[in-house]
Amino acid sequence: MYRQLTPAEIQTLRQQGCAAEEWSLIQVAQDFDPAYVQDVRFSGPIRLGAFRRDFTLPGGVRVHSGIYHATIHNCTIGDDCHLYNIHNYIANYHIGRNTCIENVNAIYVDGRTTFGNGVRVPVMNEGGGREIPIFDHLSASLAYILTLYRHRRDMILILDRMIDDYADSQASEMGTIGEEVSILNCGSFKNVRIGDCARIAGTSRLKNGSVNSNRHAPVRLGSGVKCTDFIICSGVEISDSTLVDKCFVGQGCIFDKHYSAGESLFFSNCQGMHGEAAAIFAGPYTVTHHKSTLLIAGMFSFLNAGSGSNQSNHMYKLGPIHQGLAERGAKTTSDSYLLWPSKIGAFSLVMGRHTHHADTSELPFSYLIENNSESYIVPGANLRTVGTIRDAQKWPKRDNRKDPDKLDFINFNLLSPYTVQKMWRGRQLLEELRLIGGENTEVYGYHNCKMRNSSLQHGIALYTIGISKFLGNSLISRLEKAQLTDIDSLRAALRPDSPVGSGEWVDLAGLIAPKSEVTRLMDDIEAGNMTWQTIRDRFAEMHDRYYSYEWTWALEHLQQVWGCSVEQVTVEQIRRTVTEWQKAVVELDRMVYNDARKEFDLNSQTGFGADGDATQRQKDFESVRGSFDDNAFVKAVLEHIERKTALGDTILNRLNQL
Repeated sequence: MYRQLTPAEIQTLRQQGCAAEEWSLIQVAQDFDPAYVQDVRFSGPIRLGAFRRDFTLPGGVRVHSGIYHATIHNCTIGDDCHLYNIHNYIANYHIGRNTCIENVNAIYVDGRTTFGNGVRVPVMNEGGGREIPIFDHLSASLAYILTLYRHRRDMILILDRMIDDYADSQASEMGTIGEEVSILNCGSFKNVRIGDCARIAGTSRLKNGSVNSNRHAPVRLGSGVKCTDFIICSGVEISDSTLVDKCFVGQGCIFDKHYSAGESLFFSNCQGMHGEAAAIFAGPYTVTHHKSTLLIAGMFSFLNAGSGSNQSNHMYKLGPIHQGLAERGAKTTSDSYLLWPSKIGAFSLVMGRHTHHADTSELPFSYLIENNSESYIVPGANLRTVGTIRDAQKWPKRDNRKDPDKLDFINFNLLSPYTVQKMWRGRQLLEELRLIGGENTEVYGYHNCKMRNSSLQHGIALYTIGISKFLGNSLISRLEKAQLTDIDSLRAALRPDSPVGSGEWVDLAGLIAPKSEVTRLMDDIEAGNMTWQTIRDRFAEMHDRYYSYEWTWALEHLQQVWGCSVEQVTVEQIRRTVTEWQKAVVELDRMVYNDARKEFDLNSQTGFGADGDATQRQKDFESVRGSFDDNAFVKAVLEHIERKTALGDTILNRLNQL
């Protein structure tokens, strides 16, 4: 409840250097104490809370709540706020309780604003054509559809209108600064909405955006940061003079060390330091930590960009209109280069300079290596590397999202119908290349790249191992939960739970789902039956039912391997599949084990024990890196071999009893 100021309170405020255009426009809380309002100029309607608590600033300085040395226009200021040394003014804001604002230039709303909602971001193509309207609840999956399905014009128009309607619902001439916010030593904020518990210190400029901080996942903005036309989601940290212009920054992202991001979308847990991003779609876990690294006009997810790696989207003809795509899990080494348009397959490694528009999308887990200005593919090579396995293990552990309301649905599986369908097609492709080119051909050509005969042979073998491992994983998971008494119970256990899952699968920037479900969703959007909330629910359903859908896909391919339907499969065929799975798991783990050993060989010890002999070098190496046998990852690989071998034996014993 608010009341008018008493004459005595007005007199006290005047004595303390305060002034008002109209004292009658000021309302205060019942227990308001004018002692804590000094040297303040008021204009427009004002509401003031009670100022009762102390604040402890960084360094241990204690100050009492209140308003000191400020100009306030048309504001509501909640209980126990501390506003001090506002150089210009604060205008048109609702400020939540327990908020501290000290030593800032200006914070104001100027006219009607949507706080960044509805801003068009020309992602992937700087020449236009893929403008994505950002809003508070944008997910990677929805943005993927908006970005890559532009040919479904009716759907795009409906989604654009849906987001514009949301933006209109957020429009206001009044801004909000939430509860328990800290804004210290900052420049000017214009048309910005700031959520609860945000920590903003030394930030230079914020203009037209939303800082969607909350108690579960506060946002932190640091010194020198400049953001314009933006949405910043919960749990984000941006500091050290980072520049953000026309960007959506997803939950748990970290930008630091003078990073520059323009006209881009970043989704959960991206990290950008030192380098630059321009017109990119950065799906979850897109990471770049190095100077001179440019990501431009591309779509990425689970990417690790090496130092100095970059791409070109401009051929100096019709402008910067070219684009590229690196599917989930791709890596670029130091000083690597890609000439767009190109398409890099999932979990592939790019090394060197590539100027021939490579397309390795049907050959996942590959190396793309430059050799004498030519691009060579080594298919499947990344399946056997320790780095790939380590990446798959670290991503779930590095999820910075503390907000229980997560925007993005992320599937971390290394092997899934999405990647295994590509291995399945990749194996067929390699076999066709060998058949057409001849088994004795030294080098094969494929999509502006080359491939050595030995690489082709190894690729077929590696894809076969990967396929056997995935199909066996799905089969074992199914059999583990089943009560098996005879062949009929076995077949019943293998029947799919749902017809959904067969056919092609897609990766919606983190969400792995059957293409049929994605198509059905887009059809429903076009029919006009959806809101952004129900679209999100459908994405959640796809994510939650992943393993049910996965089994439908896996069984479809197992039946191709068996050469018969599940109603005709025999115990012997099941037993053979389990045995092949055991062999594939052990063989792949052994490859990873041997790859890890390279990190402990003599070459890796170069530079250790600089002033001693070989014995001292080894001791110095082990004191820093440890021994191979004691390495936690190596132990985990050996334990995995033992555990999966034992699991296979258990399943085989159960099958033998049928």
